[in-house]
Amino acid sequence: MELHEKQGYYPQPYRSEKKVAAGILGLLLGTLAIHKFYLGYTKAGIIQLVLGIVTCGLAGIVGFIEGIIYLTKSDEEFDRTYVQNQKEWF
Repeated sequence: MELHEKQGYYPQPYRSEKKVAAGILGLLLGTLAIHKFYLGYTKAGIIQLVLGIVTCGLAGIVGFIEGIIYLTKSDEEFDRTYVQNQKEWF
C-alpha cells in the first residue's frame, strides 16, 4: 500500500477540460466547424466552414466523425493529440 493510500488520499483520474465539449460540438455543429474554433484551430475552422457552406452541409460529416473520434479517445490521448500537438484533422 502506498503512502497516499494509507493517509486516505486517492489521486483523481486525469480529466481533459476540452474533450467532451469539443466532441459534442463536433457531433451537433460539425458543419459550422464550431469544434475547430473551440480548440483554437482557426484556419482549419474556416476551411471546414467554407466547405460546409459550399456543399450545403454535406461536409458536416467530417465534424460528426471528428466528434466521435474525440469522444472515444482517452482524456490523456485527446489532450496529447489535439491540445498539445495541435493535430487539426482527424
